[in-house]
Amino acid sequence: MEMADASTPLFSRSKVWLQDAEGNVIFGAGRLRILKAIKRNGSIHAASKELKIGYRAVWARIHATEERLGIKLLEKKIGGARGGGSELTPIAEFLIEQFTIIQNRIEKETDDLFQE
Repeated sequence: MEMADASTPLFSRSKVWLQDAEGNVIFGAGRLRILKAIKRNGSIHAASKELKIGYRAVWARIHATEERLGIKLLEKKIGGARGGGSELTPIAEFLIEQFTIIQNRIEKETDDLFQE
């Protein structure tokens, strides 16, 4: 087996997600990417195009998380002159912020452990 030379930095990576007592995914990297794309683009449709994921798949993941948490992650705007869209609720913003902190801390800790 060929090993990287000593000058090549290596980093460990961990996959983190939140799940309920039944093992259902509540939130993880995929849903994080979806919410960030919705925030950037202002709609589920535009986010699904950017992420190259079907609209129904994006909507289903958001809906499942909302159902499992019992809270709304999106405020939907209906049609009108400027069209419809979606924006994140304050709790969705909080979820993004807190999950990102957890994910970054875990990556740092695993990198530190690996370097030891």
